[in-house]
Amino acid sequence: MNQIILAIIALAVVAMAGFVISLILDLKKTVRSLNELIKTTDESLKPALEELQQTLRSLRNVSEDINEVTTDVKTLSSSVRDVGLNIRSVSNLIENVASTTAITASGLRAGIKTGLEFLLKNLFSKIGGKK
Repeated sequence: MNQIILAIIALAVVAMAGFVISLILDLKKTVRSLNELIKTTDESLKPALEELQQTLRSLRNVSEDINEVTTDVKTLSSSVRDVGLNIRSVSNLIENVASTTAITASGLRAGIKTGLEFLLKNLFSKIGGKK
């Protein structure tokens, strides 16, 4: 009976050894496949990463250009605002000059008219007084 048990145990050990050997061989194939997958993935990712880096550099350049344009637009809008304020000031100045000129011309015209009337009146009164 001991021999039968020993035979069964021996058979179980041999079967288990065969199973473990088969498992180790399958594991070895799996590790090789995994190494090939990693190598292939690494080879295909390198160009993609380089292209991604170039794209990021391009985006950074575009962002810097946009910042420069934004600064230029701010400067331009400030200049346009200043020009608008200057035009308003010049317009007010011209309006004041025109108003002052109109008042002065009106006063001058009234003065000349009064002076001529006075001159003519005195001239005619002297001529009329001599007769």
